Amino acid sequence: MNGVNEIRSTFLDYFRQNGHEVVASSPLVPHNDPTLMFTNAGMVPFKNVFTGLESRPYSTATTAQKCVRAGGKHNDLDNVGYTARHHTFFEMMGNFSFGDYFKERAISLAWNLITKEFALPKDKLLVTVYHEDDEAFDLWKKIAGLPEERIIRIATSDNFWSMGDTGPCGPCSEIFFDHGDHIWGGPPGSPEEDGDRFIEIWNLVFMQYEQISADRRENLPRPSIDTGMGLERVAAVLQGKHDNYDIDLFRNLIAASVDLTGVKAEGEHRASHRVIADHLRSSAFLIADGVLPSNEGRGYVLRRIMRRAMRHAELLGAREPVLYKLLPVLVGEMGRAYPELHRAEALISETLKLEESRFRKTLDRGLTLLDEASRELEKGDSLDGETAFKLYDTYGFPLDLTQDALRARGIHVDLSGFQDAMHRQRAEARAHWQGSGDKATETIWFELGEKHEATEFLGYDTEKAEGITLALVKDGASVETAREGDTVALVVNQTPFYGESGGQMGDTGTIRTDKAVLRVTDTQKKGRGLFVHHATVEKGEIARGEPVSLEVDHARRSRLRANHSATHLIHEALRERLGNHVAQKGSLVAPERLRFDISHPKPLSAEELAEVEDMANEIVLQNAPVSTRLMSVDDAIAEGAMALFGEKYGDEVRVVSMGTATSGEKAGKTYSLELCGGTHVRATGDIGLIRIVGESAVGAGVRRIEALTGIDARRYLTNQDEKLKALAASLKVQPDDVGNRVESLLDERRRLERELTEARKQLALGGAGSADEAEKIGDINLIAKVLQGVAAKDLKGMADTAKSNRDHTVVAFIAVAEDGKASIVVSLTEDLTQKFSAVDLVRAASAAVGGKGGGGRPDMAQAGGPDGANAEAAIDAVRAALAG
Repeated sequence: MNGVNEIRSTFLDYFRQNGHEVVASSPLVPHNDPTLMFTNAGMVPFKNVFTGLESRPYSTATTAQKCVRAGGKHNDLDNVGYTARHHTFFEMMGNFSFGDYFKERAISLAWNLITKEFALPKDKLLVTVYHEDDEAFDLWKKIAGLPEERIIRIATSDNFWSMGDTGPCGPCSEIFFDHGDHIWGGPPGSPEEDGDRFIEIWNLVFMQYEQISADRRENLPRPSIDTGMGLERVAAVLQGKHDNYDIDLFRNLIAASVDLTGVKAEGEHRASHRVIADHLRSSAFLIADGVLPSNEGRGYVLRRIMRRAMRHAELLGAREPVLYKLLPVLVGEMGRAYPELHRAEALISETLKLEESRFRKTLDRGLTLLDEASRELEKGDSLDGETAFKLYDTYGFPLDLTQDALRARGIHVDLSGFQDAMHRQRAEARAHWQGSGDKATETIWFELGEKHEATEFLGYDTEKAEGITLALVKDGASVETAREGDTVALVVNQTPFYGESGGQMGDTGTIRTDKAVLRVTDTQKKGRGLFVHHATVEKGEIARGEPVSLEVDHARRSRLRANHSATHLIHEALRERLGNHVAQKGSLVAPERLRFDISHPKPLSAEELAEVEDMANEIVLQNAPVSTRLMSVDDAIAEGAMALFGEKYGDEVRVVSMGTATSGEKAGKTYSLELCGGTHVRATGDIGLIRIVGESAVGAGVRRIEALTGIDARRYLTNQDEKLKALAASLKVQPDDVGNRVESLLDERRRLERELTEARKQLALGGAGSADEAEKIGDINLIAKVLQGVAAKDLKGMADTAKSNRDHTVVAFIAVAEDGKASIVVSLTEDLTQKFSAVDLVRAASAAVGGKGGGGRPDMAQAGGPDGANAEAAIDAVRAALAG
């Protein structure tokens, strides 16, 4: 029973048998707390239940919750790999009581589990309680039979939990395991408590008060329980290990890392293998929950985690991507408990491989730029924060890599300056960031959600319905009536209006009573399933409790249906054409257009887009019925339905199927099968026509597809046809001949440009390169000239020509552009490269025109500068350098 998977199952089964609802882990992107970047504790999914904003159909629960601590104040990233118990990703097992049982049963359940089910020796266990919590002290004596010296009173906030300055709070009781006197350390509360002998394995929070203000605390009417047991920690104890990285899960991941790199997990390489194993877990689970690497927010934290692992792979000697090759081992270890790893495996693998390939380019480029920026710095100096931020922001070089690269030289980074630069750039973005993938839910909608049942949506089958007005909200507060000219949010018991979600925009239309007419401008989902109609009272007065008739704007809804169904078809066509790694990462279904983002590492070619469009339109032409079914999530996915990673699904889901595949592995089977709560056409032919009009990048590994359907697609094609006819008329050819005529004109233009360039080069060069044009500096021939009307890209070829068939010759050409900027090339004959370097000479010239640096080979180097007016001074600088 000591394996990680067995321990997890035993924990959940134990509490199931003791009347607890087993609740699946929530996503790592929290849906109910806009203040958190990631889910970082087991109680996060239940926060609104504890505060009373939300209710559940159960009063006790147990979970094994995925957690990440790698950003914000909960950040263990820098310690991972170097300590025994720090992780970026970990599993927090817990049991919860929402006003059901309290201290006595919580202590009893905990003690029976660890001493009977887990069979830990009682003489190895001790507990702590808050120093004022006599009740818990007495219960531990009674239930566990622990002597008083092994029940330690702690007077600090370590043993008193609070959600914030106000709100639910209460004392804690922690259970510790004694690893033995051969390890240094003392029990909690002692001077040696920071040692590693006594390790906390479980924390029981007794939520019994509400903090009203700094000096006022009241008893909660329904005290609750929140516990947390780190799976990795308890696994180490049960497996007789003192180090989390010695448990079976990490041993297997590290063994795979050793096999791939050929480097043993010993000595200086021990930490690198641990970092790789830990960061692989967090990266894979974050991607599975919908996070992709980027330079902002959650995506930036993911990128830091991934690149830290990749840098350690580099330290182990890996020269090719490694992490994606370890993914099957992770899926094998954890995929049974977390099936999202199986569903997202192709996407995770592609993302890891792509990011690692990009990282290697970033590493090489960043180190070169960093070397130039820090060339003059000495041990003890600091790299200015602006430069460090430029490396991060412009070149994608993370701060921690800059610090690591400079650490060997004893150079620091001005972190304050870096943060100032970052703050200036991101101030506006942070002001609008909500902290969660969802919009922050206003308290009033939770209150109304508790008071009323969720709105029943009738819009799959009808665009007209009757309802009763349950609530009117004006300026953020509930009101009894609304009059002509008022803008209100209206909640009814049932509605045909679709609330915005899944990328599909909310419906608009009309709401009427016997005395009033309201124009609905948007519909949103709020709280616990409330459909909120944002409307303006155009006529009369409406009161809460009145019956209403609701009618959706039919024309707008029809276009929304067509665009949403087209999104599914294009999505499936993209997967069929590009591969199963393609997954939708966000969408917008509007009346006039559709747009959605997909995971794909590179731009789509015109040929690929044309094929995707043809494949989708083939299904449109089938005019096949679009069917929907209600199924369990597991059954739907088992049948092959596509689920969007990171989306939150209920016990039952709508499965939308369209068309029949005519080729490939799916031939004869349903073409598109997706979990979707949106509205769709009745038959694929209702879409009319699909036309893809755009493809672009929106982030690393994410492409955006834009398309039109129906009348909008036809208008677009008509407009394109009219433009083609006008162009043909201008070229005096038939429309079918426009391509050939344009190609002919381009060929003629390219020929003329070549001739013009060559003429300019000859004119600018004049006699340069002849014996008469070379000046003597000692025994060196210097051919130097400021050239007008010559492109910078032509300088190297001109320099090669000038020094051909010569020896003891240096060529220095400077081209001054129309904007006044100078481009410089210095070239040496081979016999001078032992005495001079073209790089040194070009840098001297560059300084004269306001440039910084330059680079190349000993025999050929390039540079530039903004002040071309000093070009002659640049040539003088070369003369001076040659003269010594």
